[in-house]
Parts: sequence; structure tokens; C-alpha cells
Amino acid sequence: MTQRILLIVSGGIAAYKALELVRLLKGKGLAVRAVLTDAATKFVTPLSFGVLTEDHVYGDMFDLKEEREIGHIQLSREADLIVVAPATANILAKMASGIADDLAATVLLATDKPVLAVPAMNVRMWDHKATQRNLDTLRGDGIHVMEPDVGAMACNEWGKGRLPEPAAIVQEIERLLAEAPSPAALLTDTSRTIHAPDLSHANLLGRHVLVTAGPTHEPIDPVRYIANRSSGQQGFAIAAAAAQAGARVTLVAGPVSLPTPRGVTRVDVQTAREMQAAVEGALPADIAILVAAVADWRAADEAGQKIKKDGSGAPAPLALAENPDILATLARHIQRPALLVGFAAETETVVDHAIAKRQRKGADWIVANDVSGDVMGGSHNSVHLVTAQGVEDWPDMPKALVATRLIERISDELAAR
Repeated sequence: MTQRILLIVSGGIAAYKALELVRLLKGKGLAVRAVLTDAATKFVTPLSFGVLTEDHVYGDMFDLKEEREIGHIQLSREADLIVVAPATANILAKMASGIADDLAATVLLATDKPVLAVPAMNVRMWDHKATQRNLDTLRGDGIHVMEPDVGAMACNEWGKGRLPEPAAIVQEIERLLAEAPSPAALLTDTSRTIHAPDLSHANLLGRHVLVTAGPTHEPIDPVRYIANRSSGQQGFAIAAAAAQAGARVTLVAGPVSLPTPRGVTRVDVQTAREMQAAVEGALPADIAILVAAVADWRAADEAGQKIKKDGSGAPAPLALAENPDILATLARHIQRPALLVGFAAETETVVDHAIAKRQRKGADWIVANDVSGDVMGGSHNSVHLVTAQGVEDWPDMPKALVATRLIERISDELAAR
């Protein structure tokens, strides 16, 4: 079933970026319907959004035809997620106060669906106590709020308040959609009111979470390297979920081209030895989740020039050396995290290998998955959580949902301790 986004565009100079956001969302196979405030139409046109969404664009609550054909209540209920981007200080104030003086504000007041607000405004407006008070109210009401970017603004000032890049907004939308209840669950519980998931009270609040993600590239010569097909998606999703839960997150990332999750400090590395140094440099940490698919071997002697084949058919002159075992090293470290979680990518007897790996490496938990299919680079994952208490078999689900479930499981473990 196609998931549906209701995009509310309010009146700020960043409104033009919402057009690129629509294009990216449609490229992901999502259905997008747009509501423009009157102020938004001063910056962008309904025609532009109509062409990109391939749908009618809404804006006038008192338009008899629009209200008869769909109505503001139906608009507020048909979407799987409502996104306000850009969210100006004005519309955030309306949302926090429950004001419903136009179609956009009325839809937001009438909805029972998750809402993501993506603020964009002048830095002084962002820093104003009234805006921060409104944001605190919205977060307390279960509204998801993305942090704006820092940079140059249209008013020639510099600071926090820029609309995040559309690709980063799409990543957050995908994460929230992955957390949403399935249509089957909604059909079996029609009395349930759905609110945005709230991880703000998780036990990770303020804790330091260290995550590794992606592959490593081990150079053979200036042209070639040893690597694997890890995309980094699962590790990045875990880092994003930990940050959403209130943790201070350090993400040590191998060579991948993924956007940095909101609220995450990223350290980029290339090789296994660089990753080990970055991991140890990030200590102390309360929790370490080592998701990266680190290459087991590297070239024993990296060639200074490109290695040429001589046509003899002889094997390549390539000797291998073992890379450091980051998980085992961290398990023995004097600053060992209180909870150490490793990942095991296996192609056979997945659970047995994971059980043995947990004992051999000294990890608290191992998250094991079968990578004999298209998991590496794919959007879904099916994992087994191996702990001292046993094995939990999790169903196949989007990687963002695997991340959320793992962070919730970690939060429960910390509470139990």
C-alpha cells in the first residue's frame, strides 16, 4: 500500500525547497498532497506543487468546491504522516496554541496522525524565548521537530534557522513512516488514536552512544582496495534512533555517501585501523553498537604504484594481514562501555555463529543477520538478538524500524539494570 504524505507549506523564503522535497518523496514511491498557506503562495505557486504532486493543491478553507469534495477533516485523516516544511515561527505558534484560523492550522488541529515540523526562520526568531517555549510545548504534545541547520540566511545573517536539506528531511520522514503502525493493526483496533511515537522519556537521555557503520576500504595500491557491500544504512538508522531518544551520539562511519542523521556527531574513516583509532578516541561511552562491516583482512604491503598484471596467468602478488578486531578490543578495554553490542553478518547457521561470536568476542549482545540475499544495500533486515538470556528472533522489517526496536530494547535493558 502506498504511503501518503500531507505536506503543509507555510510562508517563508525556504518554501521553494519544498518543491525539491516533493520531487524526492515522489521518487521514493510516496503519494504527496500539498496544502499551502496564503503566505506560502507569495513565495511559490500552487501550480508548481500541483504539477509535482499530480494532485489538487489545497489552501482555502472556505472554498465550497474543495470543502465539499474532500474537506479539512478528511485531509487531516487520510495521510500517514503530516509534514510542515518549512514551519515558520508563526505556524509553530499556532500549533502550540491550538489556533485554527486557516486551512493549514485547522488540519493540524483536527489530525490524529503523526506530525513532523521542520522549522525555518531567522536565527533571532529561532532563539526567541517564545519560539523555544512553543517548541517545548509541541514536543510535549508528541510533535516531531527537526533541528534547523546552521548557516547563512536570506537576510544576510548567520546562525541556526536554515531549513534542513530536502534529502535529510526525506530520511527523517522514512524513519517516522517505518515506525507507524501497519494498516492491519489499525483495522483490528479502530478505537485507537494514533499519536506520533515518543522516545523522549527513554533511558538513553543524555547518555553517550557510540555507533560504527558502513564498510572499510583497505588499499591494495593507489587504485584498488578490499571492501564489502555494506551500505551503512542500518548503522546510520541506529545512530538516528539513538539521537531521537535523547542520547549524545558519535557515529564512526566508513566510506558511504549517506547524510549525517540529525543530532549526530560523525567521524569519517576509510580503513579498519582508522576506525579502531576513532572508536577508542570517542571513549568513554555508555553504550557501543558496532554495526560496521569491517574488512577482516588488508594487504600486508600496500603498493605505492598500481600493480600491473604480466599476462603470465600467475596468481596476483597479494599477501594479506589480519585487521584489528575492534569488538574484541573494546570488550577488553579499560574504558569498556557498560553495554557492548556487536553485529554478525552471516551467510549460514546464522544464530549458531552469533552465539559463538558473543562468547568469543566478549560482547554483551550480538545482532545477527543473514546476508546471503540482498540485505547489504537493501532497505529491510531480519535479525536475531543474541544475549546471555537467549535468542530473540525478530521479523523482517525496514532497517529504520530495526533501529528503533533495538534502541527501545537497549533502553529497557538500562532500566532493568
